[in-house]
Amino acid sequence: MAPVIPSRFQTKLLIDGEWVNSVSGKTFPTVNPATGETIIEVQEADKADVDKAVIAARRAFKTWKEVDGATRSRLLNRLADLVHHHREELAVLECLDNGKPFTVALKDDVAGVVNMLRYFAGWADKLEGKQIPYNEGYLCYTRREPIGVCGQIIPWNFPILMLAWKIAPALAAGNTIVLKPAEQTPLSALRIGELIIEAGFPKGVVNILPGYGPTAGAAISNHLDVDKVAFTGSTEVGKIIMEAAAKSNLKRITLELGGKSPLIVCKDADLDEAVELAHSALFYNMAQCCCAGSRLFVEESIYEKFVEKAVQRASKSIVGDPLHEATHHGPQVDQEQFDKILGYIQSGIEEGAQLLCGGRRFGDRGFFIEPTVFSNVADHMKIAREEIFGPVQSIIKFKTIEEVIERGNATPYGLAAGVITKDLSTAIKLSNGLRAGTVWVNCYNVFAPQLPFGGFKQSGIGREMGEYVLSNYTELKTVTIKL
Repeated sequence: MAPVIPSRFQTKLLIDGEWVNSVSGKTFPTVNPATGETIIEVQEADKADVDKAVIAARRAFKTWKEVDGATRSRLLNRLADLVHHHREELAVLECLDNGKPFTVALKDDVAGVVNMLRYFAGWADKLEGKQIPYNEGYLCYTRREPIGVCGQIIPWNFPILMLAWKIAPALAAGNTIVLKPAEQTPLSALRIGELIIEAGFPKGVVNILPGYGPTAGAAISNHLDVDKVAFTGSTEVGKIIMEAAAKSNLKRITLELGGKSPLIVCKDADLDEAVELAHSALFYNMAQCCCAGSRLFVEESIYEKFVEKAVQRASKSIVGDPLHEATHHGPQVDQEQFDKILGYIQSGIEEGAQLLCGGRRFGDRGFFIEPTVFSNVADHMKIAREEIFGPVQSIIKFKTIEEVIERGNATPYGLAAGVITKDLSTAIKLSNGLRAGTVWVNCYNVFAPQLPFGGFKQSGIGREMGEYVLSNYTELKTVTIKL
């Protein structure tokens, strides 16, 4: 049975538990990337709306921070139940707004939201301090307290999943939220807002403001009554947010930023398994992943055979309507990304890389690009250095383990890396040598709520998920009492 398109869409701002129009009255279109056509007009938040939302969040924080952990846990679990109940509708919204295949949105993204909410529901009543021995006559202990009002700015590549990565730990720790979804993909966040109200969260605890980065996003980052800002997106924008956070009120920050991740295939790898894994590591979500294995290093002795099989695999990928069950590969998110990716493909050709398949627009409407494979890629080429965020597989030759570690680290990024080998000592040597926040060995894109994720170098600050993220949403207080 084909997925059912919703008959209505939420298009207003969620402020203080109410759906309202923007102060300016402005709207903006959200576009279906499979067709290039407008789905609907959405209210456009800017500074005036952010001011209203922050006032609501600050007012709500006064009581929400005192709500016991067990109650916060029940609310998060209730929200998880509602997301699960509406899972097909939410997957369709991701498909329409983002272009990812419906089956992927349902099995990976929406299911991941449910898991994330349940995991942090379990943490809500376990945020404990410590009693610390000191001199006789003193009682010393620590408390973990919520930070306060958290601004959260999420990207368009995993809209609903990134929303869950942000709101789940923040709410579990007792914070309130002003969240801006990406302007390309606001619909699923707004539907989650409706479910948050239905779940019973108090007014003002979560506020959702669709809008543009330079207006709504900047207003959140610069606001003097926002205590923390969390952002997932490009390194370029992350630097702007970090500067704004510092110049305004020295906000706490968490940044999960760009990447140019090396995936290293050693000569002892099973060739067919390695080709399939490398294909998934790059082309998953139309390669719109910050951790995509976009620098594919293959050992010299197996390079030619690997390239031949990689081209065969990419050529079999089914590109088309993301609502169709058979589709593997949907459109890029918008015209800007589409043009940018085709520009990178042209630069690869001009700099001497060998284009073996793809490289062109697919179809005559929407923002589809054929899965593309380049061989004979050199480290100095743009396609090997810069984050493309599109379906361009660059296959690079290497000779020794020591050499590939040095070349793998020769980037300003450090978000993720991958290793494919049967040799344990090689796996450990590469894992230890690569400067990245996550290293996958004989797997890729393995995510779970309990596994921390974040980057080294210019790939970010702080961690998402796991117990570690809770330190990014709490302040540590030391109390010393003389008895």
